[in-house]
Amino acid sequence: MKIWIDADAAPRDVKEVVFRAANRLQIETILVANSMVTTPANATTVRCVVVRDGADQADRYIVRHGEPGELAVTADLPLAGMLVDKGLAVVDPRGEEYSSANIASRLSMRNFMDELRGAGMETGGSAPYGPKDKKAFASTFDRLLTRAIRRAGSSS
Repeated sequence: MKIWIDADAAPRDVKEVVFRAANRLQIETILVANSMVTTPANATTVRCVVVRDGADQADRYIVRHGEPGELAVTADLPLAGMLVDKGLAVVDPRGEEYSSANIASRLSMRNFMDELRGAGMETGGSAPYGPKDKKAFASTFDRLLTRAIRRAGSSS
């Protein structure tokens, strides 16, 4: 059982929540990024994998190495879609769980908004990441992690 983090854009608060859980539960956690991401010295189960520069290299690495039943953290909807299809539990930094029940509609909305931006429309952006987002993430992450640990234990 591993936790994967698409680390290039993951907020520091998200990484801290994951680091604490990984350390407490001794779960291997892999941050995947285009450059080195600092990990706490006391988080012995956490490591960083640096992929070569280029679009979607971190995504490809996570998809290639992630296994069904593992947990991933990403705000990248196309990556979330590939991971859900592969059987990973996926949560975004704002606490939204992506699943086979909702990923298609999320991707459709993302594509629609991209088309609007491409046509020159101002669509606004996400609100700044705040305490409410961190709390929502921690809650969803804890629920998905507990479920993944139970499944991993029952399949051993």
